[in-house]
Amino acid sequence: MKYLPLLWATVWRKKVRTIFTLLSIAIAFLLFGVLETVDYAFSHPSGGVSGADKLITTNKYSITLSLPFSDTLEIRSVPGVAAVTWISWFGGYYQESKNFVFVIPIDADSYFDLHKDEFIVPDDQMRAFRSTRTGALVNVALMKKFGWKVGDRVPLHSTIWTQKNGSLDWTFDIVGSFDVKDRTQASAQSSSLLFHYEMFDEGRSFGKGTVGWFEERVSDPSQSAAISARIDTLFANSPDETKTQPAKDFMMAFIKQLGDIGFVLRAILGAVFFTLLFLTGNTMMQSVNERIPELAVLKTVGFSDLKVLGLVIAESLLLCVLAASAGLGLSYAALPIIRRGLQGVELPTDAWLPGIGVAVLLALIVGLLPALTAMRLNIVDALADRR
Repeated sequence: MKYLPLLWATVWRKKVRTIFTLLSIAIAFLLFGVLETVDYAFSHPSGGVSGADKLITTNKYSITLSLPFSDTLEIRSVPGVAAVTWISWFGGYYQESKNFVFVIPIDADSYFDLHKDEFIVPDDQMRAFRSTRTGALVNVALMKKFGWKVGDRVPLHSTIWTQKNGSLDWTFDIVGSFDVKDRTQASAQSSSLLFHYEMFDEGRSFGKGTVGWFEERVSDPSQSAAISARIDTLFANSPDETKTQPAKDFMMAFIKQLGDIGFVLRAILGAVFFTLLFLTGNTMMQSVNERIPELAVLKTVGFSDLKVLGLVIAESLLLCVLAASAGLGLSYAALPIIRRGLQGVELPTDAWLPGIGVAVLLALIVGLLPALTAMRLNIVDALADRR
């Protein structure tokens, strides 16, 4: 710590250069924190479906291909399946495309039977939902976001499903709201709206009698693999072969339909840090070259080669870690904004912690060459400015 004032004075020797270097590193680590957090969130989805006792059955070849509704009875007959329900992707938004709403057509009886004890719905509102063909149950967070209330008629635009009249706009009557008991699922359900599958199937102009995927609850989670195999065997060699997997694996596959998000994010970070490596390395080399006589004086008064090496490395560490901490702090502060943007993806609060290690590694890489240059200085040549 006794060398900290010396290091601090050295870092701020050229204030303008230092400020711009700090800003560059901080922005790079702001991106690192944000992108790593998003990547971690997509790689470890909490999802809207969860639990070791949950399975998802999709088309074998793509989750975008539908399955016949008639498969329901056969899946129910599989030993070990305690409950089954069906869901389709609606792809809806409210007024503008940025106002995404996770609209889910469900069968009220089977859906709430499978997810019993997971949702909080007032009894009177559940009765109203069951008895209202155009009724919808909306997550409390979504109600608050758009200022909706029970009794409102809400038009939603589907990006996929046209009605019989050719319109992509569907109107729902809000008859109640729901919340989740497990608060770790609160974010995943924060943009959900539930409505009747019967209304959806009767109203759409194509795809009648099909569903997007089936969701099963098994009586014994340890038998999930065997039950999955039994379900898929039922439909082997049929026109609509299936793939049954744990709910978490399904969420991963669903996300990958958007593309290899991890690769894209890593490519962006790679380009940023490749540029940063040269920028910071050039700054450190300039700083050392400007102080050659001073470093020679330090050696003259008794600083060993290793101590001079350590001082330059410490300077690089101070510069990089200080700026990286600021950038990572900003990325942490941005978590609420990211959460609102992703709508339904649960974000960890510590996915950016590896950034500290990256900052140290960056400091060692960019500081090593200037430090070796300083260590190998010949005192006489340096004082005579012969380099």
